[in-house]
Amino acid sequence: MLNEETIISIIKDDQWMMEILQSVRSLNLPDWWICAGFVRSKIWDALHHFTERTPLPDVDVIYFAPANTDEFAEKKLEKELEFLMPHVPWSVKNEARMHVKSKMSPYSSAVDAISKFPETATALGVKLDEKKQVIITVPWGIDDLVNLKVKPTPFFTETKERAAIYEDRITKKNWKETWNKLKIYHIHDFISK
Repeated sequence: MLNEETIISIIKDDQWMMEILQSVRSLNLPDWWICAGFVRSKIWDALHHFTERTPLPDVDVIYFAPANTDEFAEKKLEKELEFLMPHVPWSVKNEARMHVKSKMSPYSSAVDAISKFPETATALGVKLDEKKQVIITVPWGIDDLVNLKVKPTPFFTETKERAAIYEDRITKKNWKETWNKLKIYHIHDFISK
């Protein structure tokens, strides 16, 4: 069974992931994390014994800077990262403004934003701390991730609108096509219990 230490070891052993972490760290962003599929897909690949990395549609970099919520600043950061690692599909978002796009209350931090991602297995992040050590944040724990379960975070079971977003993502992402051992849970699995 994988634990947080094992997940950190898997990331440390991946030169590509470490280069990405070092590149993002070099920007000195406040409260930054690389989140979602960057970590989730790596762990699902490992649990499926894949020898090749599953391609990522993007590498999600988030940070929290309430003093500058201009989207242009995010695009500028993406360009800086593209210069450092041009073959990476970068996506940079300041979570201090993303609540508006998501029609939610303001987030208090990047980790608060991660906790409100749609799926528990996606609600996680990784970064290098001040000592350049790999650290992870997992607001809903790693049980669903390492047990190959796709479930909504509690936040996405609270309203019909959010539940619909979760269900739509499950359909569009079609993760089971890539990772056939996944167990996909639907909103009705939680509302009826």
